Amino acid sequence: MKESTGRVKASETELKDKMVSLNRVAKVTKGGRTFSFAAIVVVGDGQGTVGQGLGKARDVQEAIAKAVDDAKKNLVKVPIHNGTIPHEQLGKFGAGRVLIKPASDGTGVIAGGAMRAVLESAGIHNVLAKSMGSSNPHNVVKATINALTLLRSPQQIAKERKVTVESVFGQPVNVKAEVNA
Repeated sequence: MKESTGRVKASETELKDKMVSLNRVAKVTKGGRTFSFAAIVVVGDGQGTVGQGLGKARDVQEAIAKAVDDAKKNLVKVPIHNGTIPHEQLGKFGAGRVLIKPASDGTGVIAGGAMRAVLESAGIHNVLAKSMGSSNPHNVVKATINALTLLRSPQQIAKERKVTVESVFGQPVNVKAEVNA
């Protein structure tokens, strides 16, 4: 059973943006080359909300502004447990595949380029990440956000299983009964 996508309204949070990639493309016409720009931007509040957007325009600043507006329309909520993610997760988009793993306190964000921007914008402080497929920033960013949306918090899992949060972590309920048996 899949939960709702966890969309968030941009007006509810204070968002900071990070540019992941800026690509200049040239269209060759009779009059010469016409340049335009494509920008990929990640926005987040640093407390579990993150989104990505793509903007294209003739001017760099306009492309970035369009990308930020697009990213604010695509915000998702991410469960964060003690500054890291609750469990290991694989994310896919196109040929991009990413693996994110929880890390102990003090590890930091061990991730490359596009993944680092997404994870830091989401507010995850300790995580191990590996990009295994395409290195294209479009696919890596979308695969990372896919992995983050698939994460489930311990509270969600406990609710689905109809048990307490403590039993989700596998803590023994009665140790003496197991020893005597």
